[in-house]
Amino acid sequence: MIVVAFLLLPLLGLLLYGMDRVEDRLTARPSEPRHAGGRRLRLIPGGHQHTAHHAARRQHEQQTRAA
Repeated sequence: MIVVAFLLLPLLGLLLYGMDRVEDRLTARPSEPRHAGGRRLRLIPGGHQHTAHHAARRQHEQQTRAA
């Protein structure tokens, strides 16, 4: 009986260690993807002015309708 206990002890130790590593891996935050670093979007020049122009035009149309 004691021989069986001594043979199972290292196996149970490895099982506990392995389960601890798996649990740490499952509960850890995911790392940032490699492709997500440092790049910025390349915007079309003048795109912001284009949307501001449309917003001003809509506002002007609404004011003329209200009058």
